[in-house]
Amino acid sequence: MNIDLTKYLASSPCGNFFLLAGPCAIEGEQMALDIAGSVKEVTDRLGIPYVFKGSYRKANRSRLDSFTGIGDLEALHILKKVSDTYGIPVVTDIHTASEAAMAAEFVDMLQIPAFLCRQTDLLVAAARTGKMVNIKKGQFLSPGAMTHAVEKVRQAGNPQVAITERGTTFGYQDLIVDYRGIPEMQQNGCPVILDITHSLQQPNQAAGVTGGRPEMIETVARAGIAVGCDGIFIETHPEPSKALSDGANMLRLDLLPALLEHLTALRMTINKF
Repeated sequence: MNIDLTKYLASSPCGNFFLLAGPCAIEGEQMALDIAGSVKEVTDRLGIPYVFKGSYRKANRSRLDSFTGIGDLEALHILKKVSDTYGIPVVTDIHTASEAAMAAEFVDMLQIPAFLCRQTDLLVAAARTGKMVNIKKGQFLSPGAMTHAVEKVRQAGNPQVAITERGTTFGYQDLIVDYRGIPEMQQNGCPVILDITHSLQQPNQAAGVTGGRPEMIETVARAGIAVGCDGIFIETHPEPSKALSDGANMLRLDLLPALLEHLTALRMTINKF
């Protein structure tokens, strides 16, 4: 799509938040189209600007035998088909500087994984594609430290940048969200997104498979909307137990409409203040 994503994300006629949502990884064409279509139906009804999310490859797996993808170009073509079919922008992760130009041919936003948010060459390569760059805050960083990541993108000539909060390391196998960080990161003059499902991960499990607490999704989401996050990020799947990646913390797809309705009602209330 040839659109100004910054304007698109702020385009809700009722002042609603925007949404990045989709499966953790692209598992197949029909699955991606079905999820995108289901989410678009509810976001259109609620006035939520929607960006479809799907990783074309998962590089940060705990175990060597974990699913990493169906093939880079096949998955990227599926992302492009989702965009063309539904007229919505799409976002995917990149992991090395050499991936930036390739992925940018197919998607509208490039996402920097949290563990890689300090990698200067990766940020600069993403910025130079001209695509919007969504930087996930490292689990090991303070909100204030994200200023430097944002400035790397801007100084590389790209003003289209967003920050995503996805939790802070809390002990060895848990994460916690410091909601003070949302208004602090908004001082950078860019959208701040709350990654709800990844904030509920329980990483570094002995079995080599990340755990999660999906029953807390609405609790974390409500708090994020209450403190004024600009957008939310949710990984969703028709059957999370059968998902090939990150199923333990995903939201089941049929539960998403009610959640978005609740969050929209809360945002409309917050907007009155």
